[in-house]
Amino acid sequence: MKRIFILIAYFLLFNISCVFSQDIQSYKNDLRTLFLNNQAIIYEINLRTFNANDANDNDIIDFDDENERKGTFLNAISRLDELKQFNINTLHVLPITKTGKIKALGTAGSLYALSSFSELNPQLSYANDNETIKKEAKKFIEECHKRDIRVIIDLPSCGAYDYFLTNPNLFIKNQNLQSITPLDWVDVRLFKTKDENGKLFDDLYKEHVKFVDLMLELNVDGIRADVATIKPYIFWKNLIDYTKSKDNEFLFLAESSDSWNKPVSEYVPFTNYFNLLKAGFDGYYGSFFDLKSYKNVSQFEKLISFNLKLFKKFNNQKSVIGCFSTHDELSPILVGGKNFSILTMWLNATLNINPYFVDGIYGGDNYIYKFSNKKLNYSFTDNDIAYVHEGKLDIFNFSRKPKNDDIVLINMFKKALDFRINNQEIINKGQFSILKTSNKNVFAYQIEHNKQKIIVIFNNNYDKSFKNVFVYVNFNAPLEQVSTLSKNIIFSKNKIITDLQTAEVQVYTENL
Repeated sequence: MKRIFILIAYFLLFNISCVFSQDIQSYKNDLRTLFLNNQAIIYEINLRTFNANDANDNDIIDFDDENERKGTFLNAISRLDELKQFNINTLHVLPITKTGKIKALGTAGSLYALSSFSELNPQLSYANDNETIKKEAKKFIEECHKRDIRVIIDLPSCGAYDYFLTNPNLFIKNQNLQSITPLDWVDVRLFKTKDENGKLFDDLYKEHVKFVDLMLELNVDGIRADVATIKPYIFWKNLIDYTKSKDNEFLFLAESSDSWNKPVSEYVPFTNYFNLLKAGFDGYYGSFFDLKSYKNVSQFEKLISFNLKLFKKFNNQKSVIGCFSTHDELSPILVGGKNFSILTMWLNATLNINPYFVDGIYGGDNYIYKFSNKKLNYSFTDNDIAYVHEGKLDIFNFSRKPKNDDIVLINMFKKALDFRINNQEIINKGQFSILKTSNKNVFAYQIEHNKQKIIVIFNNNYDKSFKNVFVYVNFNAPLEQVSTLSKNIIFSKNKIITDLQTAEVQVYTENL
C-alpha cells in the first residue's frame, strides 16, 4: 500500500512539473504588439521596496530587526495577484543591475548608479535562499508570465564611480583626464559612446550587448532606456537590431520627450525623440507630465494631435506612455491632491495611449519619508545620509513599501482600468476631438465610435473650483455618469452645465 502511495505521489509531482514546464515553454512575448495597439497597462516598481516590510513604521528597513525585510525578487511574487486584479499587464521594473557604493547617493545607492552590465543587484536576493540571484530573477519573471504580466527592465544611462575606477576606458574624460558628472547626478559618470575617430565606441557597445543577452536569458520582454537621448542614433540602431533579431516582439521604450532639446552635458551627443524612434525604439515618454503647467486647452490639444501626427509618420508603428507621473515627478497628491491622482487615472484610462502608473500612486502615497536626508546608524555605501528626492519614489535607500491604503483611490483606480478594458475598442478606434468650454481652465474631449461616445471633462486648475461651466457637446441619448463628484449637473440641449472641484475629472458615456 505504501508503495502505491509513493508511485501516486511521483506521478502527481511529474505531472505538476510537466504542466509548469509547459506554461513556461508556451509563453511567447507579445509586448511590442500589445504596446503598439495601446493595450499595455504599465506599472512601475522598485523591487527594493515593492514588497518591503517596515514593521516599526519608521519608513526605513532596519536590518537588525528580524521582523523587517527588504524587497526582493522572490517576495515580490506575492504582490503580483494584487496588480493583476487591477488589469495591470506590464511591469516596468527599475534597474536590477549591480549598483555603485562609492560617492553614492543614499544608504543603499541609487538604482541608476550602474556598476555592471552583466551582474544583477545582490540587494534583490533573498538572504536565506540557496538559489543564485539569476535563478531568483528568472523565478520572478516566470511568475509574472504565468499571470500574463509582461516585464520591462530599466537600462541605466550612466555608470557608478566604482565602475569608472575599474573600467576607466568606458568613460568620457575631460582635458585633465577626469570623469564627467552630468548635471547634478554626482554619483554617476558619463559613458564614452564614440571613439577618437568619431565612430561607435565598440567596448561600450559590447557591454550593452551583455546586458541585452542577460535580459534575453531571463526571458524579459522589453527594455526601458534611461535618458536614451545621450547615446547616438547608430548606437541604438545597432543594439535594437541585434536584440530584435533574437526576439522581434522585444520592446524598446525610450525615456525621451518632444519637449527635451538639450543634452545633459556638452561632452555627450543629443539624439532627439524622432531619431530615437527612427533608430528602432517602439515608443517614448512624450510630454504628458507637462499637463500640470498647461494654461489653456489648446496646449492639451496640441499634445494629443502632435503624437497622432508623429505616429502617422511611422505608419502607426510607434506609441507613447501616459507619463503624467513617473518616479522623476512629484506625487500627484502633492501636485493637486486626491483629485489630481484620480484625474491621472482617468486620462490614462480614456486616451489612446499606453496607461502608465508608479507604485504607490493608486493608493495615495506622497513619498514623504520620516528618515528623509537624515543620518542613519548604518549604511551600505560610503554615505550615511539617507538622501531622497522629496515627494518622489525613493530609489536611494532600503525604504518602506509604497503606501496603497487609500480606499477611495484604490476603488477609483480599479474602476478606471476596468472602464478602459471594457471600452478598449472605442478608445483605440474612436475619433478624438476637443470640446469647447466656457472656462479656459476646464478641458474637455470626446471619443466617438460606432454610435458610442466617451466624454471627459476636467478642471486643470489645482487651486480653484468653478461653478456653472458650460461644456458644448452634442448627444442624442441620455448620458451615463461614470465618474463625477458634482451633484449640480444639468444636461441641456447641446451642452452640459456642471460644477467642478479643483482638479476634478468627470466621465460620461453615451450609447445609442
